[in-house]
Amino acid sequence: MGNRGKLLVLVAAVLVLACVAGVSVWRAADRADRKNQVQAGGPAVRSGTVSLAASGPHRIVFRSMAWGPHRDELTTVPANAPNGPRTASGVKCLRFYAAGGTGICLQAERGAVTDSYRAIVLDAGLHEVRHVDLAGIPTRARVSPSGRMVAWTVFVGGDSYAGTDFSTRTSILDARTGELQSTLEDYAVDRDGKRVRAADVNFWGVTFADDRHFYATMATGGHTYLIHGDVTTKTAVTLRTNVECPSLSPDGTRIAFKKRVAGASPDAPWRLYVLDLATMREHPVAEHRNVDDQAVWSDDSTLVYSLPGDYGSDLYTVPADGSGAPRLLTASALAPAWLG
Repeated sequence: MGNRGKLLVLVAAVLVLACVAGVSVWRAADRADRKNQVQAGGPAVRSGTVSLAASGPHRIVFRSMAWGPHRDELTTVPANAPNGPRTASGVKCLRFYAAGGTGICLQAERGAVTDSYRAIVLDAGLHEVRHVDLAGIPTRARVSPSGRMVAWTVFVGGDSYAGTDFSTRTSILDARTGELQSTLEDYAVDRDGKRVRAADVNFWGVTFADDRHFYATMATGGHTYLIHGDVTTKTAVTLRTNVECPSLSPDGTRIAFKKRVAGASPDAPWRLYVLDLATMREHPVAEHRNVDDQAVWSDDSTLVYSLPGDYGSDLYTVPADGSGAPRLLTASALAPAWLG
């Protein structure tokens, strides 16, 4: 082939690549535009007042995933009508939790080239109290029962707990004083009577017992551990292996968690389990699908968790004692908190 022919081939290849890129951008823009359109058969959503007050009517506050102008906003529904009309706040969060009149909202700030992320502490009226810049993509958030302490986890490398090449950073903030513990990697962790000293230590999934004590997941050496931590002394001890994303029951007696089970696909390795803290006995719940979430207790006997849905994620519920069967609670929703 002569130089002219080679040049024509090169030009043709560039044009093809430009067309492919143009189509990809158009499809992405079209999908983004469709997300702003109300989905057929989706929930009714209207603007209104959303409160995080600990008192008041029993209600659920969550991130609405329903397509339309209120997508990603914190919305609320009565606890006894989870599929009823939603009231949207105008505040957008990627991850959210609330307790004791305090909310934690992990937000994205869209940039021209890259996105940045912030943790916003909200009061009961959804007004910003404090904010902290985040080092990575938000994945978990929790608030202590009193509302004083907040915690979050971000990915600072990798993109899935299912893989081995990822890094997390977990922080705890005193919402009253503003004191920030930027990483749990500064904690002294005891495992079987010996201090854990490893470069690959990661922490995620804090769940608070009170303003001082918490549980979380620690990973090192290819294993995950349930840890019990102390905010004041910055110490922790390991309690059990193969526990991820713990969630403490309201009565403080059990922990729901996701467990890697033998024989499961590497891409879907987790099942939802419950651990009795007094006996250290565990049992699976009746959900047999892969649960990659930090479950929430809607009461002392019921778990709520997210699974992938047509519009991002849906919330399901299942009894914590292993009985019954899972059922869809609320479609197009994520990161719920039960208040009131």
